[in-house]
Amino acid sequence: MAKVNISLDAELVVEVMVLAGVGSPQDAIEVVVRDYIARGHRTEARTELKDEALREVDAKPQEPQG
Repeated sequence: MAKVNISLDAELVVEVMVLAGVGSPQDAIEVVVRDYIARGHRTEARTELKDEALREVDAKPQEPQG
């Protein structure tokens, strides 16, 4: 797996380490990135279900009005 090196504000990393309960900066940032990705997947799944439900409603023939 390819690795990326970046510079971050030390205070941010320490805060993440404390909140995530991890002991290394590397683990702290990995936790944040993985959580962000998982949240995105959950949002996509909810949005997809909502879109499918709306399509089903639109696809049903409507009764004549009047």
